[in-house]
Amino acid sequence: MAGQQFTPPSVLAEGAERTMGRNAQRMNIMAARIVAETVRSTLGPLGMDKMLVDSLGDVVVTNDGATIMREMDIKHPIAKMMIEVARAQEASVGDGTTTAVVIAGELLKKAETLIEMGIHPVVIVRGYRQAAEKCQKVLDKIAIDLPDNDQSLKAVALTTMMGKGVGPAREHLSDIVVKAVKSVASTVNDGLIDTDYIKLEKKAGAGIEETEFINGLVLDKEKGHEAMPVRVENARIALVSSPLEFQGKEIEAQIRITDPHQLQSFIDEQKRVLREMAEKVKSSGATVLFAEKSIHNLCLYYLAQDGIFTVRRVGRSDMEKLAKATGASVVANLDELRETALGYAGLIEEENVSGTKMIYVRQCREPKAVTILIRGGTMHILDEVERVIEDCLGTVPAAMIDHKILVGGGATEIELAKELKIFAKSVGKEQLAIEAFADALEIIPKSLAENAGLSQIDILVEMRKWNEKEGHRIGLDVFSGKVGDLYSEGIIEPLRVKKKAISSASEVAAMILRIDDVIAATQLKLPTPDEMASQMATKGRMPGVQ
Repeated sequence: MAGQQFTPPSVLAEGAERTMGRNAQRMNIMAARIVAETVRSTLGPLGMDKMLVDSLGDVVVTNDGATIMREMDIKHPIAKMMIEVARAQEASVGDGTTTAVVIAGELLKKAETLIEMGIHPVVIVRGYRQAAEKCQKVLDKIAIDLPDNDQSLKAVALTTMMGKGVGPAREHLSDIVVKAVKSVASTVNDGLIDTDYIKLEKKAGAGIEETEFINGLVLDKEKGHEAMPVRVENARIALVSSPLEFQGKEIEAQIRITDPHQLQSFIDEQKRVLREMAEKVKSSGATVLFAEKSIHNLCLYYLAQDGIFTVRRVGRSDMEKLAKATGASVVANLDELRETALGYAGLIEEENVSGTKMIYVRQCREPKAVTILIRGGTMHILDEVERVIEDCLGTVPAAMIDHKILVGGGATEIELAKELKIFAKSVGKEQLAIEAFADALEIIPKSLAENAGLSQIDILVEMRKWNEKEGHRIGLDVFSGKVGDLYSEGIIEPLRVKKKAISSASEVAAMILRIDDVIAATQLKLPTPDEMASQMATKGRMPGVQ
């Protein structure tokens, strides 16, 4: 009817929440910034640690960005997208997670200012993509060839370990990491060395400096029978994946015995079969047997009589690593066990480590699987050392594969920012977005300075000045508080890590900026922009994000 006001019908379920336009953009940007601010204080060698306590009271103390975000109780969908950036960075190159998230948060912060100036998000996204592409080209141009020596690889590992809580053990751990990576260097998968063949075994009760590299494998197992030898030299190793039992578990049988002589015949037959199994192992020439599945106690006794060192119920992944380390072939049936299937290790022994028996497989010939036995006083320390080593197992292989490195300490970001500001003058209306991208990259040297208790402004001005004079090797030494040539000090990182961090940050920022409508289901209550703004001001716990 003419004159009546038309009310559009609701297409959403009752109680569903919808946020559109500017409010949606504000909410999304704020959620992403809170995640970035959470980890920004951990950046650099002097970054602070975070204590994360879960619902069961378990505690994690770390400054590893990926671990922090993995352990946080995240609810907001945009915050979860930021977490995915960290996970993708860690999965592909092992390090640079904090850098990627911090840059993404700063890109969104700069974008919000541009939106308030009336610049459309699509223009900002286009400018950001152009800037990211330019960064990749500049990074390729300024990358330095990695010297072909262990000392350079060790410098990459040392840079990765800075500020990670391993203290004076950094030198020792970096040596171990380089040895381990070079041992498996022939196993390349998806453009990276396959570090899955580097086993990390943890055992509390000693100092970090007692962490050990084993040119072979360490198993958290013990020998199958007390009568077996504790130590076997020049071991010939058999790997068997089938059970050494009288009957396989997949076979169900019922035996009826009506006469005592039948019982004795059955027992004798069982002994015969098990004795025959032990004989097959012995006749192959094996002096050590690793079995993936169970071994009957009587068979273990026979193997012990023959002096064969035996370990049962070895995990599938450990069996694969044993094959890589010793050169043995895993056989599915004892009938297939031949001398040609045996592997070799110079020494296999059972040792008591902090009250627990462990099996050491040492002195393998050019093993393609090795072990790092991590030591530490407590489980919290062990977990942190493990995270540090895992980061290094990402950066060192990346440097070995690409043979390209960059200077750390914010030197690369300052150079990129300078090049982007020059590049911005040659484009059209995306100029402001490219300049904003350049300013966002400077959050890295600014954060390094802030976390070291230095003046952000003074350091930034000095770095820009020295960069103009000396080029892209000038960065911030947070320990001395001075700007200088960090390449000569060995503060280097793989090219691949930085390229991936900038690429990931720009992609997630573009994705978030293109969202202008958030529709939440009835059971999901998202915080309002005002609630998030209040949270940013108070730096407390934000509903819906943590």
